[in-house]
Amino acid sequence: MIFVVEMPVLAAPRCWFAYDDADLLAKVVATDPLPAWGVHDCASARELLELLGGEPRATDVAVRFPGLSAMAAAHGWDTPLYRADHLLEPGCYRAEVISAADASAAALRARGDCRIYWTEAEATAAFERADDPAWQQGGWRARWALREQLIALEVLADDL
Repeated sequence: MIFVVEMPVLAAPRCWFAYDDADLLAKVVATDPLPAWGVHDCASARELLELLGGEPRATDVAVRFPGLSAMAAAHGWDTPLYRADHLLEPGCYRAEVISAADASAAALRARGDCRIYWTEAEATAAFERADDPAWQQGGWRARWALREQLIALEVLADDL
């Protein structure tokens, strides 16, 4: 499980969880101002062209779709291309893999201060570290939110 502690400046911290990278992405997309394909996308130049009603073999494809034609010339029509507007320039696709986890983390960080714990063990260790700078001053509320989530999911026992 993945645990996310969001620590907004003007609101109380909150903690929530995702089962895996795909669930994390779905939950981030559901609350992000960007459309799903802006948070994370993987598509080939051919797929993007087809979305616009074009065909790679059309004689006027380079004139009608110069950007997609340039992408296809550089990477081929069927190479997977990745987009993550919180990591890259908005609308930019690249051939290097951008994972759903990296795109989700960037989207969460764009919203403000947060901590992402990729495993139950990591979340538990973070909670137990009272000297963590995230928990200092007003951060005790964020630590408590993490504690409550860990208890709700029976990762920690509620023995206080």
